[in-house]
Amino acid sequence: MPENVLNGDHIDVKGANCESQDNDEETTENDVHFEPIVTLPLIEVSNNEEDETEMLKLRAKLYRYDTSNIPAEWKERGTGEVKLLRHKIKNTVRVVMRRDKTLKICANHFVTPWMELKPNCGSDRAWVWSVLADFADEQLKPELLAIRFANVENASMWKEAFEKAKKIVGSECEIYAGKNNPEQKHVESDSESSSDQREVEKVPTISAEKKDVVTTNEEKIINEITKLKVKDEDEKK
Repeated sequence: MPENVLNGDHIDVKGANCESQDNDEETTENDVHFEPIVTLPLIEVSNNEEDETEMLKLRAKLYRYDTSNIPAEWKERGTGEVKLLRHKIKNTVRVVMRRDKTLKICANHFVTPWMELKPNCGSDRAWVWSVLADFADEQLKPELLAIRFANVENASMWKEAFEKAKKIVGSECEIYAGKNNPEQKHVESDSESSSDQREVEKVPTISAEKKDVVTTNEEKIINEITKLKVKDEDEKK
């Protein structure tokens, strides 16, 4: 018998063989590394929000009023995070909303001092407002938008932040500071012109005989005024 067995030492021959096989397998495995044919550099993608600070960000669902169909109807435009972004230098504020997963823009327009959020009929967590120029589809066009939030708290937060943005734009932005609503001016000018036209229509026409009387009366008044002026000059002398 071997001496190690007599001395009480036990040798696991099978275990030693397994370990030797594992070592052989490890040595036979090759670490293959392939160099790419073309190396592509990392490119930083800009979202055009680097010069803006975030005033508010909430999850919501956006709708637009589609007038191309008959009858006109509300259509869903996207679900995602809507943000109010204030420019650090220009003090402009814009509404930006991106869809979930695709991150495609579904709302992109500036806040103006005369925008008005109106509550949606039958809902206390939705708002409606009109936009003269929205750039979500990469072309400026007017839109009537509606936004709905998950709860009343988020809807009230949006209302407060929107009103704050209107005040900032109206007082600190050079584009709108100290200026009135151009739409209101246009409406007022149209109403004034129409009222002036109505007043002109109300003026009665004067006949030829009455015209002579009016002219003679005007001549008398002018003569009296000239006499008064002459008397004043004589008194000064």
